[in-house]
Amino acid sequence: MSRVGKKPIPLPANVKINIGDQLEVQGPKGKLTVPIPGGISIEQGKGVLEIKREGDKFAALHGLTRALAANAVTGVSTGFVRELEIVGIGYRADVAGKVVTFNLGYSHPITFILPDGVDCKIEKQTAIAISGYDKEVLGQVAANMRSLRPPDPYKNKGVRYKGEVLRKKVGKSGAGGKGK
Repeated sequence: MSRVGKKPIPLPANVKINIGDQLEVQGPKGKLTVPIPGGISIEQGKGVLEIKREGDKFAALHGLTRALAANAVTGVSTGFVRELEIVGIGYRADVAGKVVTFNLGYSHPITFILPDGVDCKIEKQTAIAISGYDKEVLGQVAANMRSLRPPDPYKNKGVRYKGEVLRKKVGKSGAGGKGK
């Protein structure tokens, strides 16, 4: 049995579940749907969801479906948060409604429009906290923000995830070496 797949998913009281061709999860934060592949079935018990599979050839889909369903339940009930840090002199970000403006050392500011269901809070212009109920969309937005100025391994400047460890590389030295 899949260790991930056989783990039951606890259902908070404020989350409603509808099981059909796909799993529909509705809560205070929003509504998400999870596809149910063939060979996998979902059963609702007393306050928990259980994912079952027909045979061993559905083992990979068993764990995947359980993880997607658990992320949907967590997202609509409490939501997810990704935090980014901006490192560099003069690098900063500002938010106005659904538009985030980045100054990242380029000749022009970069505007980034947030999709529906994603909110952004900026603390002290260099710490960004983005939150939402869909983990997949939230992770993609965070990756897109990071790609505006990826961390430089030589100067350690750029946009990075909070807690991301970078290995600083040593630049080449100008003096020394062999002559012509």
